[in-house]
Amino acid sequence: MKTKLLLPNKFKKPGWLILIPSALLGLFIIIFDYTFDFLDARVFTIYSKPLLSGDTVIFGFIKSNLTLTIVGILFLIGALFVAFSREKTEDEFIAKIRLESLLWATYINYGVLLFCFLFFFEIEFLYVMIFNMFTILVIFIIRYYYMLHRAKKMLSHEKQS
Repeated sequence: MKTKLLLPNKFKKPGWLILIPSALLGLFIIIFDYTFDFLDARVFTIYSKPLLSGDTVIFGFIKSNLTLTIVGILFLIGALFVAFSREKTEDEFIAKIRLESLLWATYINYGVLLFCFLFFFEIEFLYVMIFNMFTILVIFIIRYYYMLHRAKKMLSHEKQS
């Protein structure tokens, strides 16, 4: 089966090489509230309204630290490469696992979001929404590769019998 929208298989390895370090670095940055000072820069923004004080900027420049921005971009690129790269043998069974995993990830993601709507408020809800951008890809990758592993394991047991 030829799926047009999947990336070539060669994207999978670079995806893992980007995803794992960026995930670990992102967790480190969040847990320890760390930023790299050399990433302070003036950046173009479409809209910026500081939380505590300062002027609203529309289509202008602001001073910002790009640590979280760069790590977030790297995480997304790595996760997209890992999640949506073809398998070496892409068939109907793999497509079925891929679709079911995407459905599971969507259901779980929006279940978590519903829970957070009920129990998180104000700035904490903003943090939840930021994490929520990444969870659908993370859940998809975990379930997809788990199901692939399980299917390969079952297939190897059948061949031995």
